[in-house]
Amino acid sequence: MATAAQWLEGARPRTLPMAVAPVIIGTAAAYDLGSFKPLNAVLAALVAILLQVGVNYANDYSDGIRGTDDNRVGPLRLTGSGAARANQVKYAAFACFGAAMVAGLALVVLSSAWFLILVGVGCVAAAWGYTGGRNPYGYLGLGDVFVFVFFGLVATLGTTYTQAGQVSLPALIGAVGTGLIAMALLMANNVRDIPTDREAGKRTLAVRLGDEAARISYVMMLAVAILLPLFLAADYPWVLLVLLLIPACLMPSWLMLKGKKRRILIPVLQQTGLINLGFALLYSLGLVLTRLLA
Repeated sequence: MATAAQWLEGARPRTLPMAVAPVIIGTAAAYDLGSFKPLNAVLAALVAILLQVGVNYANDYSDGIRGTDDNRVGPLRLTGSGAARANQVKYAAFACFGAAMVAGLALVVLSSAWFLILVGVGCVAAAWGYTGGRNPYGYLGLGDVFVFVFFGLVATLGTTYTQAGQVSLPALIGAVGTGLIAMALLMANNVRDIPTDREAGKRTLAVRLGDEAARISYVMMLAVAILLPLFLAADYPWVLLVLLLIPACLMPSWLMLKGKKRRILIPVLQQTGLINLGFALLYSLGLVLTRLLA
């Protein structure tokens, strides 16, 4: 029987900034549009966090029963290590998905954005289909697309829409930025697992690109995300605060390019998650300050 600490580690809390970041940006974009609804923001954050934890447990379960995690390098996996029975991990994933749908339904009711029910169902289906089912798209190199779309575009723009009833260019730029950083986090994880994933037949984008190109793509994703807000600088000069993140990007980028031992890449996940959170806070601060000082 897994301990509470092992269940917490299996939830992979280092990935949670990826869930919170788009909600912060989406809320700031809604404020820029003249609308800020704290309860809606809290519900959106709850949905994002529960979906993220659910994805992590679902990934743990699916990779574990396929043997993908048998010889992996990195943090504990509940199923692969035998710390918890496979069905227990699967039920934990389903419980998170169910709780996310309840919170999402409450958000839909408050915002009257009924079409988002279909979006929510799509999110849950995509979360399970990443490594679950007969033809998991995470094994086909499409997991990065899922992360960009759902933890970038959908989470950010959905948060803005449920508060303001519309979206904006700043919301879109922020969504693309946080989505790219989330993709970079997944790329760092998958570069570390290239040998074991290739052996297990898991054709992630990192496996398809190859070790060197995958590492370079990580740096390019961070660079584009940090520089993208420059397009808004004329109307939102305070978004240039995101450039303060450049020094924080140097160490994980160096580790990705030069760290040949797989275990060296483990800290990159946490560092990238913090970069995403920093991007969200600084970008959002830029939007808020521009509106306050206009």
